Amino acid sequence: MEQPRTRPAQSRPRRPAPLPPQAQGGASGERAAAPAESATVYRAAGKARRPVPPVVQALRRFPNPRLTGLGSGLFCAGTMLVLGLLDGLLLGGSAAVYGVLFLLVSGLTAGWVRKADLVTAPIVVPIAFAVGAAPISDGAGGFGARVMGVVTALAMNAGWLYGGTLVAGVVVIVRKVRLMARRAAQRRAGQVPPAKKAPQPRRRTA
Repeated sequence: MEQPRTRPAQSRPRRPAPLPPQAQGGASGERAAAPAESATVYRAAGKARRPVPPVVQALRRFPNPRLTGLGSGLFCAGTMLVLGLLDGLLLGGSAAVYGVLFLLVSGLTAGWVRKADLVTAPIVVPIAFAVGAAPISDGAGGFGARVMGVVTALAMNAGWLYGGTLVAGVVVIVRKVRLMARRAAQRRAGQVPPAKKAPQPRRRTA
């Protein structure tokens, strides 16, 4: 006898299980957070597009070289020598004009020296003052008279000498503090790992 054929039961498509309320809340939270993030990006872009003050733009256009220790010494001494010659020829050796120019050159020297040679700026500045004081000194005659004239000029204009050295020292200190703060911020952000100590040599045991 033939047995009746039975058709296999067709599997019905399973409906996806409803998401738990936590997941639904998370999806809705993501949708709600999207406009907030776009608004934040828009605000940041709006802040970035604000016009830069003209003073800042002028400072950005100003040359910003990076001189080595020797380069900063040559720059400061050469500039003060040229300014001293011009002061002696045009103004008759005016100490006040030379002192004001020395303050400006001292600030530029301390601002243009590279980070690794910041200490050299307050050292080369007094030497440059003495070099530039030779043309405006009252010494006439031989080498000894010229040296005595430079020493007298340094003694008479010690205020300008100390002032220029102080300006260079303040600029160097400010740059050093900013450099240390930047490095500390980078270490906290994990961008620059702390410097590793060199391994100490092992002692040999007999």
